[in-house]
Amino acid sequence: MRRTPLYDAHRAANAKMVEFAGWEMPLHYGSQIEEHHAVRRAAGVFDTSHMLALDLEGTAARQFLRHALANDVERLRLPGKALYSCLLAEDGGILDDLIVYRLAEDRYRIVLNAATARSDLAWLERLRPAGASLRARHDLAMLAVQGPRAREKCWAALPELRAASEALGVFFGAQAGDIFVARTGYTGEDGFELLLPAGRAPDAWRRLHDAGVRPCGLGARDTLRLEAGMNLYGQDMDSSVTPFECGLAWSVALEGPRTFVGKQALARHTTAQRMLGLVLEERAGVLRSHQAVHGAHGEGMITSGSFSPTMNASIALARLPAACEPGERVQVTVRDRPLAARTVQPPFVRRGMILV
Repeated sequence: MRRTPLYDAHRAANAKMVEFAGWEMPLHYGSQIEEHHAVRRAAGVFDTSHMLALDLEGTAARQFLRHALANDVERLRLPGKALYSCLLAEDGGILDDLIVYRLAEDRYRIVLNAATARSDLAWLERLRPAGASLRARHDLAMLAVQGPRAREKCWAALPELRAASEALGVFFGAQAGDIFVARTGYTGEDGFELLLPAGRAPDAWRRLHDAGVRPCGLGARDTLRLEAGMNLYGQDMDSSVTPFECGLAWSVALEGPRTFVGKQALARHTTAQRMLGLVLEERAGVLRSHQAVHGAHGEGMITSGSFSPTMNASIALARLPAACEPGERVQVTVRDRPLAARTVQPPFVRRGMILV
């Protein structure tokens, strides 16, 4: 398995290490629940160095992204602005979801998921025209500092970031010396994602810890993103489904004459399913992926499920018949028992507030 520049720091903190997408990553540092609450109530830091940043530049960079992505980078009018998009196959299936930042008119930074990074890079290289160059930034580490106090604690630990990042709006990034700081994340909380030279990562991790930012692992990251209603590639979406079945229609720019990979397939597509949230109304089990859901409009399937520490209830994302609406009662088969649940519109929790 591959290891991030923070592997020794994780071991020194007695992290429980697990395999994830070919990387040896921390699951938790003792209590996944406490790590989850730290992010909702104060600040936590995640090692996300297994993700891959790509730098794209050249006179054809913008047109390349307009063709390669389902969302339209023409929406990125200001330097530093970020855009969420799906990367689609010709049939409209999702190859990955990603974030792209506009650094300048002819320069962009793309952040890919770890599990699909190699195949994404190969796909993008296949589409890349002359006049655009791609560089995989294996020299960078990535930290996600998340929570209502994340920014203030980040500035306390790394004061050199404050001048460049204090005025950043949500979904904007800026360069602060040799650190790229973005006001983005995967938890439903405020905070920063930092891309920095790999050699600087252990010191930044230590300084954040000394400032009171709690180290957090993949376990808390999963329950936080589930509460925030955010898809996980390989569970809630993959190449067998389009953005319309995953609650991601908002990330597809179908309007206008622009052509992009998968557009024709999406224009012809009839959506038979939709993504909704579930809240279990009984205490007899926990919602998990692949459990069957039965309702008035037919059957569906849970794609992600877990116990929500913030809500003190079991929640899930599920792909259900398109006619299903929020507020309906359904039954979920848990260990061969039908349990009552209600459908809701995600997110479940954002900025520490329960929304359903």
